[in-house]
Amino acid sequence: MCDTHNIHPENDQKENGHDFEHKYWSRRSFLQALGIAGSGSLMLGSNMLTASAPSPLTAAIAAAETDNILILIRLTGGNDGLSTIIPISQYDTYANARPNIYLPESKILRLTDEFGVPTYMKSLEPMWSEGQFKAVHGVGYENQNLSHFTGSDIFANTDLNSSGFNRLNTGWMGRHFENIFPDYLVNPPDAPAAIQIGNFGSLVFQGEETNYAFVTSNVEQLERIAETGVQYSLDESLFNNCMYGDQLKFLRGTANTTYEYSGKIHEAYERGQNQVEYQKNGFARQLALLARLIKGNLGTKVYMISMGGFDTHGNQPMVHERLMSNLSIAVNNFYEDLSFTQQDEKVLGMTFSEFGRRIYENGSNGTDHGKAAPTLFFGSGLNGSAFVGDHPALDDPDGRGNLEFTMDFRDLYATVMAEWLCVPIPLVEQHLLDHPYTPVNLGFNCSGTDFPDIPYDDGQPTPPTTSTPPPTDGQVPDPELVNAIIHKPFYPTDQTPHIYLEMPFSAHVDIQLFNIMGQHLGTVYNEMMMEGSTEINIRERLPTSLASGKYIYRIQVQDKKLSKSIMVA
Repeated sequence: MCDTHNIHPENDQKENGHDFEHKYWSRRSFLQALGIAGSGSLMLGSNMLTASAPSPLTAAIAAAETDNILILIRLTGGNDGLSTIIPISQYDTYANARPNIYLPESKILRLTDEFGVPTYMKSLEPMWSEGQFKAVHGVGYENQNLSHFTGSDIFANTDLNSSGFNRLNTGWMGRHFENIFPDYLVNPPDAPAAIQIGNFGSLVFQGEETNYAFVTSNVEQLERIAETGVQYSLDESLFNNCMYGDQLKFLRGTANTTYEYSGKIHEAYERGQNQVEYQKNGFARQLALLARLIKGNLGTKVYMISMGGFDTHGNQPMVHERLMSNLSIAVNNFYEDLSFTQQDEKVLGMTFSEFGRRIYENGSNGTDHGKAAPTLFFGSGLNGSAFVGDHPALDDPDGRGNLEFTMDFRDLYATVMAEWLCVPIPLVEQHLLDHPYTPVNLGFNCSGTDFPDIPYDDGQPTPPTTSTPPPTDGQVPDPELVNAIIHKPFYPTDQTPHIYLEMPFSAHVDIQLFNIMGQHLGTVYNEMMMEGSTEINIRERLPTSLASGKYIYRIQVQDKKLSKSIMVA
C-alpha cells in the first residue's frame, strides 16, 4: 500500500454522547479528506444516474435568476452569540451570568445605544459605517436540538423532526438546484452551481439524486485546482514505492478528466486578481480565493466556506477572540477586494452555526451547547447596517439556561432565496418544506412583497417629520418613491469618481462624504434636485483634495439615508 496516512483505532474511548460525536466527526472527515471518496457526481464523476423529469417550473425559475451571489459561512461547533453581539441594555445580567469570561465595557465597541461587538471585531466597524453589516437576533427554532450532528442536519435540511434514521436527506439549497437543473447529471450548467470548501459534501446542497456542490476537502485542494486546472497531481514520484501505484495513477487521471469544472475554475482564477492583502490563516485564504473566482466571473451563485473551533467548552475568551478577529478582518478585506471591481453590491455573506451557547459560563471558562444565536449578514446589498429583530431576554431563559429563539432560521433562508436569489415565493415555500413565507427586511427586495414590522436598530435617531424640506410642489413623496432612488458610483475614462443619481421626484438632496473610519470629510451636495438623472463629480464638489482610497457617501432625502462606498484613484 502507499504510505500516505496512518489510522489509529480509538477503542479505548467510550463511544457515546458528546465525545462520540467528535470522534465520529473526525473519522468521517478523514475518509472524505482522502480525496477519492466524495459526495455526488461531481466528486466521483462516474455515478451517472437517470436524470429526473424536467420540471415545468424550470423556465420560471431560470427567468427569475439574478447575478447575485450568496456566501454561506459556517461557524462549526456552535458559536456563542453573547460573545458576538453584546446586549448593552442587559449588560448587568450578562456580566453576572459570566463572572470569569464576560467582556468588560472597555472591550465593547458600541455600534448603537443597545448593542455592540467585542473590540476584537473592530474590523467590522468600517463595514457598519458603510451600511454593509446586519445582525439578526435570536435565530433558532422550536425545541432546538443541541447535538452537533442533528443540529447541523436541521439547519441544512430545514426538517425540525430530522434525526438519526429519520433524517431527511435533502437540503434547502439542494432542493432549489434540483428545480433549476432537472437534468443536471447529464447536462450540467456551464459553471458549478455551488462550490464548497470543507471535509465532506454538505447536506445543504444535497438533492434526491446528487449533491450539487463542487466539493474540495480543504482550501489547499481548491487552490491547487485553481492554479493548475486539475484535481490531483500525476507526478511520477508520488507513485514510487506504492504497491498499487499504477492503479492509483489511473484513478486519479480518470478523476481529473471527469472533474470537468476544474478547467473553468482555473480560467476564472487566471482572470481574477486579489487587490488587497489577506492574512495567512485558512479562513482568510478561503475568502481570498473566492474573491478571485468571483472577480474572474466564474458564474457560480452559491459558495460555502467554514471556520472551525467554536465548540468552546473551555478557554472561550482566548479562542473566541482569535476566531472572530480572523473572521472580521477577512470579511472586511473580502468586501474591500470586491469593491475594486464594483462587485461588492452583488455578494451577500451569511453566517450560520448548528446552535448557540448557554447564558451561564461553565466551570472551565467556557460555555456549553445552547439554543438561539445571532446570524450575521455582510455586503453592500444590505443597503444599511442594523440590528434586526428582538434580542432574547437574558433574565428569562429556559430551565437549562438557554436563550429562547425570537427568529425562525427558516424565515432568513426564505428571505435570502426569494429576495436575494429571486426564487418565486411558492417555490421557496416548497424548498423549505411548506414553511409559510414570512420575510425579514434585510435591505433587499426582489419579490416586491411587504415586510412585517419588527424591531430595527441602526443607531440613527428618528428625525422630526419636518426636518427635510418638501418638494417644490409642496407634496411629500411616498416613502416608496424615496426607496426607488437609484444611486451608484461610476468612473469616467479619467477615473474621476462620480455619483449617478436617478430621482423619481424633485426633492432636497443632501450628500455627505466620510472616510472608512466614519469621519466626516465634507458636503458633496446640499440643494434641490429636479426629477430625472444627475451626475455629480465628487472632486469638483469638495474644497479639499482627496487621497487615493475608499470612501463612503451618504445621501439623505426626507428621513431616508442611503449609503454606498466609492473608490478614489
